[in-house]
Amino acid sequence: MVLFGIIQPVMFVVLFTYVFGGSMKIGDTTDPNVYKNFLMAGIFAQTVTFATAGSGAGIADDMQKGLIDRFRSLPMARGAVLTGRTVADLVQTSITLLVLAVVALIVGWRPGSAEPTNVGKILAGFGLLLLLGYAFTWIGALIGLSVRTAEAAPSGGIIWLFPVTFISNAFVDASQMTPWLRHIAEWNPFSATVQACRELFGNPGVSPSTAWPMQHPVWASLIYSVLIIVVFRTLAVRKYRSAAA
Repeated sequence: MVLFGIIQPVMFVVLFTYVFGGSMKIGDTTDPNVYKNFLMAGIFAQTVTFATAGSGAGIADDMQKGLIDRFRSLPMARGAVLTGRTVADLVQTSITLLVLAVVALIVGWRPGSAEPTNVGKILAGFGLLLLLGYAFTWIGALIGLSVRTAEAAPSGGIIWLFPVTFISNAFVDASQMTPWLRHIAEWNPFSATVQACRELFGNPGVSPSTAWPMQHPVWASLIYSVLIIVVFRTLAVRKYRSAAA
């Protein structure tokens, strides 16, 4: 699982960098090097959110095999099982993100390419990415508890992620979208984290926007992620209690 979790984002980095790199317009240029630095925050964010599917599938499998019934007989808090699962997924995501950052450096990603940055800001950017990934694993946990079979969990965990990650500023400048789609992209929680990371990494960002999340992306990213954790952890623990009752 760890190996496959690393290979997929590495393939995204290579494909987007070398296939689309010379075709995407960022600002007033189609320079592939500019796109590389623009792209990486989006790839990082996509990687941490796609861990949602694995989290949901794992929980659904535990439910189907009766492992949850065993846990239920033990003296532990109801939310401990889900918390343990999501934290374990966060550790795996951290390993994947570390490998992906090394690959990104190899293909030409450079922090500070657009404006000065420092180690503290770069680490803060990765911290926001892990917080977003942890928040999304709670969505995956709720999906895993809601589906009837473990086979349905991967599809249920991934199908909604495609519009979330692609209707965003991750791979293109949102200003080039049609107006109604641009507004959705600019208020997308995923976009806020991507834009925040670009600012912290010192990489080129999207065109100026009047949307509050794009003007204050770090705060928007924190607020969105914490809100998702609070809402979906509450729903997941409630679903777990009713499912295991």
